[in-house]
Amino acid sequence: MQEFITFTIIGLATGGIYAITAGGLTLTYTTTGIFNFAHGATGMFAAFLYWQTHYGWGWPVWLALVTCLLVFAPAFGILLHLVIMRRLEGTSQATRLMVTVAILLALVAAVSWIWDPNKNRTVQPFFRGHVLKIGGVNIPYSDLTTLGVALAVAVGLWVLLTRTRIGVAMRATVDDRPLSVLNGSRPEAAGMLAWAIGTSLAALAGILVAPKLSLSPLPLTLLIVNAYAAAVIGRLRSLPMTFVGALVIGVAGAYATNYIPKWDQGAPYLAGFISVVPVVVLFIALLLLPQSQLRGHSASRTREFSRVPTWRGGAFFAVAVVFGAIVAARTLSRTDLFGSTQMWGFGIIGLSMIPLIGYAGQLSLCQLSFAGIGAVTVGHLGGGGNPLALLWAALICAVIGAVVALPALRLSGIYLALATAAFAVALDRWIFQLPQWTWGDHDFQVFKSGTLQAERFDLPLVDIDGDRAYFVFGAVMFALCSLLVIAIRRGEFGRRLLALKDSPAACATLGMNHKLTTLSVFATSAAVAGIGGGVYAGAVRSVSATNFEFFAGLSILMAMVIAGLTAPGAALFGAVLLGTPLMTNLFPDWTQLTTILIGLNGIALGRNPNGMIAAQLRPKWDPALRHPYVLAGASALVVLAYLAREAELLGNYGMLIVIAVAVVGVSSVSRGLDTRAAADRGDGTSDLPEGMTAPPEHLGADKPFTPADIAALDRELGLPASTALPVAAPALPGGRHGS
Repeated sequence: MQEFITFTIIGLATGGIYAITAGGLTLTYTTTGIFNFAHGATGMFAAFLYWQTHYGWGWPVWLALVTCLLVFAPAFGILLHLVIMRRLEGTSQATRLMVTVAILLALVAAVSWIWDPNKNRTVQPFFRGHVLKIGGVNIPYSDLTTLGVALAVAVGLWVLLTRTRIGVAMRATVDDRPLSVLNGSRPEAAGMLAWAIGTSLAALAGILVAPKLSLSPLPLTLLIVNAYAAAVIGRLRSLPMTFVGALVIGVAGAYATNYIPKWDQGAPYLAGFISVVPVVVLFIALLLLPQSQLRGHSASRTREFSRVPTWRGGAFFAVAVVFGAIVAARTLSRTDLFGSTQMWGFGIIGLSMIPLIGYAGQLSLCQLSFAGIGAVTVGHLGGGGNPLALLWAALICAVIGAVVALPALRLSGIYLALATAAFAVALDRWIFQLPQWTWGDHDFQVFKSGTLQAERFDLPLVDIDGDRAYFVFGAVMFALCSLLVIAIRRGEFGRRLLALKDSPAACATLGMNHKLTTLSVFATSAAVAGIGGGVYAGAVRSVSATNFEFFAGLSILMAMVIAGLTAPGAALFGAVLLGTPLMTNLFPDWTQLTTILIGLNGIALGRNPNGMIAAQLRPKWDPALRHPYVLAGASALVVLAYLAREAELLGNYGMLIVIAVAVVGVSSVSRGLDTRAAADRGDGTSDLPEGMTAPPEHLGADKPFTPADIAALDRELGLPASTALPVAAPALPGGRHGS
């Protein structure tokens, strides 16, 4: 009984920490409508700052606490609101979530950069050595302090939001911002106050939890992430339910820590389960939530678009990728080539996110987990280089993806993101860590002895065992998967996905089976991710559970979002950035620079939610696609440069200069031709979509639509070709015609 009481108190103290951070998370979501995924990372940064001020610089405890909780945290929260969060007005929930994920990655990388991760740091609990003895049980003063602070925070937040004018104004800003302004509310002041209080509570939770483990960025961030389950139990609205949920999670974790290791049979297999108890509670809480109503059209998505790729452009992209891989394989050093073979696995994983997140708008955070399943499948079934293991990886991941999609049928937005995050964390912290078990006459273990060996595929007539050949093979697989993504976007399935993202309610009204569409896109996306995991496993030859951690998946997702989640070129960008030693070679002493750059660029998504490739770089190639002879000439120049390099007439730098001139020149020449053609027509326009006889803004202004105009408009909208003959519309005032 004494043991039970002891662990109950330990659990209540941990639950108190969860309650504090969950209260701050609920506050910012309730008052600003933004779910701050970086809430735990903020607390982690504050814990390191407290260690630095108190243990590193010798400041007294009270001064270190005042600096962290009353100076740094509120200032950081106000800075977040002024510089980032208020600019997210009018963006989708996916964009808002990705911005906070970017902040999380930037904070984790910054801490690893500022404080040496190889140095052991500890924080002592408050009132160390002082205990209160009740009935033979010693209760540390630090635990009592934590519980008292948690209760005070819960009561204080409830009073703030329900009994004060500023609290009511903060909630009203989210419900109806224009109406609250008409009633005299000041949304900017309310937003700054909400973020100041929220970050201060995150900092307080980080400092309180620091004594329970050594300071380390990822464990500390993930531990506070456990509080998300408490926030979900309160449905991100009810502070009392959030407080109760936090205590339940803390006590459940303490009981699991004490009693599971004492089981004779199941203890080795449930050892990893101890660390994912809050995640399991989160998943159960999400499943028990009332089913959300189908969402109607959101005006916020008017800032986001998805271009319809052409087969000509897609084929050129695929050929360019393979040719570029051949050139790189012949140019890179042996060390750089070996370090770059993994890039195509990352690229294919990035491609798997385009149909699911980019087209369908389903916020999945577990694509790297599917890749891990694919890698495990190839490692176990690919003995002797059996290429069918790659097919098995796709099939198994598709089935698991459909199972994971079942909660998606009733969840959406942030709740779906949290559910997939729970699946990812449970997989890499428990399932992937399982020891060997026996079923019948067969022994099974996910990762044998911690690592799993993967053989490269034995293809007929082609030997891809070498790094150079496997690099080209990965490029071919990436090109094929990119063509699959383009086919999805151009087909009926792609139009269903876009409709599902825009308005599920309208889809149901029109008779579309949105549940089957959701299951299909989850299965398809998981299958592509499984292929990516298999290609990655063959590239590195040896994989472990650490290769597929949740945070690594966030980095791939953020690279895709920054480049543009609807463009296959974004996957190539992410592959080069994360899968090659490019940044390491350029900045060898700045190991965290890549993650910091990803985080900083992701923060700017509020200004351009479409990404830099989809919105900025891709349109520059439209003129080139309308002039295939110019594209062919530039391609011939690139091939000649490569042949000259092979003949030792040019060096590597000379070849790269010629290729750069060809790439830049093809767009400039094509634009010049468009401008000359426009001048010859006398309409002063350029950059016309293929097949249009007048620019989009002029269509119908001076004449009725022509058949070519209608066909071009259908292609732009992704609609089947119209068979109806155009009919001249009556003239409108000012000489304009209707359409």
